[in-house]
Amino acid sequence: MPELPDINAYLHALDSRILGQVLRKVRIGSPFVLRTAQPPIAAAEGHAVRELRRIGKRIALGIDNELWIVIHLMIAGRLHWRAPGAKLGGRNNLAAFDFDAGSLLLTEAGTKRRASIHVVSGVAALQALDPGGIDVFGSSLQQFRAALTTENRTLKRALTDPRILSGIGNAYSDEILHAAQLSPITLTQKLKPAEWQRLYAATQATLLLWVNRMRAEADKKFPEKVTAFRPDMAVHGRFGLPCPRCGEKIQRIRYADNETNYCANCQTGGKLLADRALSRLLGMDWPRSLDELEALKRQ
Repeated sequence: MPELPDINAYLHALDSRILGQVLRKVRIGSPFVLRTAQPPIAAAEGHAVRELRRIGKRIALGIDNELWIVIHLMIAGRLHWRAPGAKLGGRNNLAAFDFDAGSLLLTEAGTKRRASIHVVSGVAALQALDPGGIDVFGSSLQQFRAALTTENRTLKRALTDPRILSGIGNAYSDEILHAAQLSPITLTQKLKPAEWQRLYAATQATLLLWVNRMRAEADKKFPEKVTAFRPDMAVHGRFGLPCPRCGEKIQRIRYADNETNYCANCQTGGKLLADRALSRLLGMDWPRSLDELEALKRQ
């Protein structure tokens, strides 16, 4: 799922392409993508885009007649910039927003239709779509800590809860925790002051690093290939590869459609976190440390 750095890259690329431009026509390729009926999306046609905003992991286009078109990409949704009037064909093409300079296409890979478009009127209605997470760049250490300790959750769960922090998901939470050298299963209310400082600093530094990298890429071309798996990430999507800090192999915890990647040596004191599938299979034979894992592999 595109997260804060990815959404910022899209907004940066769209700023020079559609801000101040008239939205000539909206074409809907899938009846399931448009989740609101009133106001009608056609009411935005013939009006200029006056503002672009990020609402959590959503992209909001502010139209000059007080309407907002809010796009949620979910897991597999992506945006593409094409020539004016680009063909809207194929099951993956959900919608097109036509401008004089080009067409903004919304696509979604796979068969599950999770991406969505909402049309709302006024800022109050727009804010109602915001899950409520705080902006990590506009928050103090005290505000950051207060938000994450409202409930006693694991760091991984707290970082990815959109009601707590705005715009962070599975990929960047892995990167943040690796940078902070903290275990993904540590409970928020168990952190010590020095650990809070590390987590706060790592959250801001990691997101800023990737915002700047992706903005630089968006300066060169429209971000067509947004992905949660990038070769220059430290741990996310790098199971079995060496940790860039210590050289030990990256480990993982798998659950449902996601996985958490971490370095046992840097983040958990050498302890392997139980993977649901493998720990059920191995039972009491589940290795508790990197040394035990290596010994198991040699058997």
